[in-house]
Amino acid sequence: EVQLQASGGGLVQAGGSLTLSCKHFGNIFDNYMIGYFRQATGKEREGVSSISSVDGSTYYADSVKGRFTISNDNAKNTVYLQMNNLKPEDTALYYCAMIRLLVAGTSPLSADEYDSWGQGTQVTVSS
Repeated sequence: EVQLQASGGGLVQAGGSLTLSCKHFGNIFDNYMIGYFRQATGKEREGVSSISSVDGSTYYADSVKGRFTISNDNAKNTVYLQMNNLKPEDTALYYCAMIRLLVAGTSPLSADEYDSWGQGTQVTVSS
């Protein structure tokens, strides 16, 4: 059974930084993808960033490009999301999710592609 544990959320002022961690267990496949998604109150879930275990390819939503960086520590089975220059509009519940077996043609920021989800961690950015 795949499990994902997201952590690192908190309250930060605008312009500040946070790093989220997503530790994953139990996947039997070497080719997988980890993604971060967020959902603000009253809004739809949004794909933020993802990373492929195959070649380390990374993907970002336009709204976070240049501010967020995703990285993968394979030895620790952990994916990090470094979030800099945070804005109030980044306030949301952030989730990490996994595509257990990555195949060609996958949409890296589409929630429907992901088959395992962790609990959320709240990020609140004050103005």
